Amino acid sequence: MAQRHPDTAAETPAGLTAGGLPGRDAGTVLEQYLRDQATGFLRALAPREGEPGRPQDESAEAGRLMRRSARRIAGALHTYGSLTDPAWAEPLRAELGWLSGTLGREHQYAARLTRLITALQRLASAEEAAGTAAASQADDELWLPAAGGGDVPAADRPEAAEPLRADRRNGAGTAETLREGPARTAEGTEALVGAARAATGRRTPAPSPAAAERGTGTGPLAVGAARAGALLERQLTLARTRAHSAALQAVGSSRFHAVVDAVALLASEVPLTPAAHEPAEAVLPPLAEKAHARLNEAAGHLALARARHPYNADALYAALATELVAERQDVPWNRVRVLLRLRRYAQEVFPYDEGDPTARLTAAARVLEQHREAAEAAAAVTAAARTPRIAPATAYALGVLHADQRLEVEAARYAFAHLWGR
Repeated sequence: MAQRHPDTAAETPAGLTAGGLPGRDAGTVLEQYLRDQATGFLRALAPREGEPGRPQDESAEAGRLMRRSARRIAGALHTYGSLTDPAWAEPLRAELGWLSGTLGREHQYAARLTRLITALQRLASAEEAAGTAAASQADDELWLPAAGGGDVPAADRPEAAEPLRADRRNGAGTAETLREGPARTAEGTEALVGAARAATGRRTPAPSPAAAERGTGTGPLAVGAARAGALLERQLTLARTRAHSAALQAVGSSRFHAVVDAVALLASEVPLTPAAHEPAEAVLPPLAEKAHARLNEAAGHLALARARHPYNADALYAALATELVAERQDVPWNRVRVLLRLRRYAQEVFPYDEGDPTARLTAAARVLEQHREAAEAAAAVTAAARTPRIAPATAYALGVLHADQRLEVEAARYAFAHLWGR
């Protein structure tokens, strides 16, 4: 293979830099990155999750670090796979993908349940607040004073109508009472109006957010929110329990130990190809540029011009179709999310120059992750709505929640379109 001159600047793609690479071959740079990630992976293994001596929160953090390292190793092997032995790298990539997905599924179900329950509480509280605001406008003509009466004058308090109510309780029906009834009724009404006017600013307060969260609202959404939340919690908790069992079985399997052995090899030696011995500034930039080109090509197939318009409702309308249009519509966005992650991992191995908008890529990756979470949450709501014989109020609450999550999908697309268009 022909050797490229390390000082040939024209062979470095635009936007890339060879700073820090002169004098080093590509295999050395890649080995250092893979060794760092393998060390982090192995450090997260001891002690294993569920063993005595490790709190639950530390186990969750160890699992997160393990998944983080596994994704980066697989991403580096994907982008710079031509520098490693394919017979070793390809199976390892597949196994790391399996491990990362298996260990992360439990966390995803837990986060999805928290997201949906929080959204239900927010929607129910918003409905209760809207109802309270409408009632406050109607109260300008008639409303009840707060209990206690405060410093309302004694002559104007509702107790002034007590003689009339006492007569009615005692069954008084004499002609005199009948003649005095209208006058007493008028006096009692004036007393109530006077007490109401004197109690200005002490109206009965609206239900607190805590009360709304407990499901004490009376609106149509609040009625079904509690049952919808219980249904989602039952289904997602069951899925989380199964994912936890699958993770424990995976960690104790021979397949997992084989992956650990392969990762441990990275900490000492990486099987490289002859191309890895070429200068890093001649080999790494073209490979990183290919990852960037794949990302741009995938992003070019997205309907970004439509997504830049707020409230276009494409994501919501797709979810209302009879077929699985929403899921098919989300596929290209998920592909861009994966390619963007690979692009960021490639940048960690071979940093771009200071002019590259690293912060923009990070923000775009965060937005696409929110897109994925909202889309999967909406799919979970759809699955819950297919439960047989659910109450109409529960179905209504699930429908509102599903629309809310699809609008979150639309908001994420809107944010990504503006970030990517800069």
